[in-house]
Amino acid sequence: MYKRILLAYDGSDAGQKALLDCGELAQWSKSELVLVAVMPSTMSFVGLEGGVYDVELEERERRKFEGVLRDGLQRLEAKGFAARGEVVMGEAVEEITKFARKVEADLIIVGHKHLGSWAARWWRGSISGALIEHAHCSVLVVITQ
Repeated sequence: MYKRILLAYDGSDAGQKALLDCGELAQWSKSELVLVAVMPSTMSFVGLEGGVYDVELEERERRKFEGVLRDGLQRLEAKGFAARGEVVMGEAVEEITKFARKVEADLIIVGHKHLGSWAARWWRGSISGALIEHAHCSVLVVITQ
């Protein structure tokens, strides 16, 4: 079965549902659980000439995502599941797949909430759909309504 399960956790309702499903699946398959929270880059680009880097913004965002990760680990612990985790920075799909390889995950779990309008789906894109195309291992998408 699965030896190591990676959960891409963002603290959203879909992520929290995936977190609980992830714990139960790990318990059933006796897998190690690893969480990853992906922090978007704080670099702001100003035209073609370059960008602006805000150290204070990056530190605030890092604290926020560390809090999200800590929350996920505490929720799992409260349910009796042991896990470890890390905050990474960059584009979500790229960082999740890179981290999955690093920890040798054989399953990635991600939460997904259906968006109501076509415009919202087009604008936001689908991390879960892109993960399926780019991951080296199986991907489980936990859907919330």
